[in-house]
Amino acid sequence: MSYERDNIRQMTAYQWGEQPETGDILKLNTNENPYPPSPAVQRALDTFTVDQLRRYPPPTADGLRHRLAELHEIRTDNIVITNGGDEALRLALTTFVAPGSAFGMLEPSYSLYPVLANIQDATIVRQALDESWDLPRDFAHQMNEAGANLCCIVNPHAPSGTLIDPDRIGQLASDLNGVLLVDEAYVDFVDPALRHDLVRLIDAFDNLLLLRTFSKGYSLAGLRLGYLLGAADLIDPILTKTRDSYNVNGISQRLGEAAIGDQAYAEETWRRVRTARRALRDRLLELGFGVGISQTNFLLAEVPLDAPKSAQEIYQALKEEGILVRYFSGSALEDKLRITVGTDRENERLTNALARLLGRL
Repeated sequence: MSYERDNIRQMTAYQWGEQPETGDILKLNTNENPYPPSPAVQRALDTFTVDQLRRYPPPTADGLRHRLAELHEIRTDNIVITNGGDEALRLALTTFVAPGSAFGMLEPSYSLYPVLANIQDATIVRQALDESWDLPRDFAHQMNEAGANLCCIVNPHAPSGTLIDPDRIGQLASDLNGVLLVDEAYVDFVDPALRHDLVRLIDAFDNLLLLRTFSKGYSLAGLRLGYLLGAADLIDPILTKTRDSYNVNGISQRLGEAAIGDQAYAEETWRRVRTARRALRDRLLELGFGVGISQTNFLLAEVPLDAPKSAQEIYQALKEEGILVRYFSGSALEDKLRITVGTDRENERLTNALARLLGRL
């Protein structure tokens, strides 16, 4: 006998990227930062004693919220801290999408979205991006017609790396009847010359949530720490009602404060990733791959038409050489590989392997 709810039994689970434990593996498949966290994080960890684990952590992580409020020049009641960005997504669905009601998303996108929507037993409304990975003009209309209570978009987009500017995000928030959650997991890697900033929009739109994470920009993927920004009326029910009590442990809170406090270090790693991203893209283009402009810490590379192997075969051959990249099946992605930007040495190892596989040494 199965005791699962019907919707849980019928759903497909989230498929995470491979996480090898040992061996000389070049890991370019899960968009981790190639550089370590700030030394301030290590110093903060060194001050944390085992005895402190007897106590519950600050329930709403007010110290970290205060640091983030200063960083973003907003109020603490515009912020809720979460156990990774994934908990932030789950909380948004729990708070704003009743079972049976509609959740909206673009395709392709972060593959956890439909999993969380299925857990909530929501109806998923999907709309495809256009051929240039751009937002469909009628997205808001289609979502309103379907009665979507919450729509999630990744910006910069995953897996393409394209960026939607603040004016279009503001117009989308204005046009939607439900809540718009913009997943900004990769926003730290956006070219600063673009002066991209959505935080200023949260005072103008009472239906806009922004998701941020420490996993990418602050090199703390193993910590599981994220947060949501939004109008106080959006944040309050998450903070006081649907969020688990003591949802973020004391060590994570302390280390998050340390990471935020060393912006100079973080910004330098972002600059190094952007520099490596340009160089890696240039090299992939030389090898014949089709690679668009990315504002993230990864590139989406389309395999050359004359390549002797398919994208899936190249993925498998790289894996056999100890190099992990990400391959997604599906009509829009089956001829492409998503490649995390590594260090210069890692990127050289990858591109040398690709040159061998394509016969283009």
